[in-house]
Amino acid sequence: MEPATTHRASVSFPPQLYRELEQIAKGKKVSLAWVVRDAAEKYVANHSQEQE
Repeated sequence: MEPATTHRASVSFPPQLYRELEQIAKGKKVSLAWVVRDAAEKYVANHSQEQE
């Protein structure tokens, strides 16, 4: 991953999932975008491990 380069993406969530993401962000005192990035990074890392 290239930390100096970022890309913007538009993502739609079902209402319940969005509310849950907001609650997680509020609980961690971070942005919803941070929660989504964190989840995406973990998903990719998990996927990479499955491919080995």
